[in-house]
Amino acid sequence: MKKTVISLALLALLGITACAPHQYGGATAGGAIGGVTGAILDSRNPWRGGVIGAVLGAMAGATIADISVRGSREVYVTGRPVEYATEDRRGRYYAEPLEYDTRTRCRKVREKVWEDDRLVRDTVREVCEGEKIERRY
Repeated sequence: MKKTVISLALLALLGITACAPHQYGGATAGGAIGGVTGAILDSRNPWRGGVIGAVLGAMAGATIADISVRGSREVYVTGRPVEYATEDRRGRYYAEPLEYDTRTRCRKVREKVWEDDRLVRDTVREVCEGEKIERRY
């Protein structure tokens, strides 16, 4: 039974990230943290808590990774700061443009993520303009 539950959880994690490669890192980190947290919190059945925590953590991590990619691309295109927030303002994402390199056509973007008014991530990402090589995508 435990092997079946673990296999289903792993398939769910793969399904979440199968369509968007940029979400792998977020889903993996979220799943690992969620799995450990769930196992610790569900003392009666740590396997159940671990699986549920891993699935929920993977979904949250993939969502944050997706928002990060979307925000940094929007900053690259517009050259202006971007902010996304949850309806209750407990979670916020803010990205601002930094320098632009005309030779490489890349812009550095500073990203900050807050949860409950606590800064949880402050990173600088480089976003570059892509070129279409073929007629199809």
